[in-house]
This record gives sequence, structure tokens and C-alpha cells, in this order.
Amino acid sequence: MPERSNAVPARPLSPSHAGDQPSPEIAAFIRYCHRRKATGWPEIYDEMCAVAARREFKGWGHEQLAARGLTFSLFEMPRLARWVHAVLEAQAPATHRPSIQPAGA
Repeated sequence: MPERSNAVPARPLSPSHAGDQPSPEIAAFIRYCHRRKATGWPEIYDEMCAVAARREFKGWGHEQLAARGLTFSLFEMPRLARWVHAVLEAQAPATHRPSIQPAGA
């Protein structure tokens, strides 16, 4: 039987946070990037990185975005992907949203 390690991971694994939503400022950043390049995840990630590197949104770079909760870290990528999906879904016109039928309907 292999031994179990008691070592704590360098970064704790975070559970899925269904209620975890971006701040209004970060949602505005995501919408800004999407208007510049109308793509979805993961393509918009590159646009977001470029916009941050050039400080094109309110003069904010990576540091200012990180101070508001958005980082481009691989550890934070699942959360950022959820944020992008949530923001883009919320701004999509109702006619473009897929209808969800209840099971058995």
C-alpha cells in the first residue's frame, strides 16, 4: 500500500463557487474586451491579456486588475472562465439564449 503524503498543496484546490461573480468593474472589463474581439472562451483570454498589457481599459494593467480580483494565473483560470461565461451570457439578447426545457417536458 503506498504511503499517503501529509504535505499541503502549494495552492489549495477551491471548490466550484456558483455564487462567485465578478465585480461590476471586472464585468465591465470583460465586456470591453468582448466588444473589441467578439469571441468566447478561451480566445477572449488572449484579448484580455493584451488589453491589460497595453492598459487600454481605464489605464489598468495587470496589477490594477489583480487588485480588483482578476488575475491571469493558471490557478485562477477556471474562475476567470466562469466569469467570462456569466458576463457574456448576461449580455446576450434573450433571442440568442438557448431555451432550457425542464426534464420530461
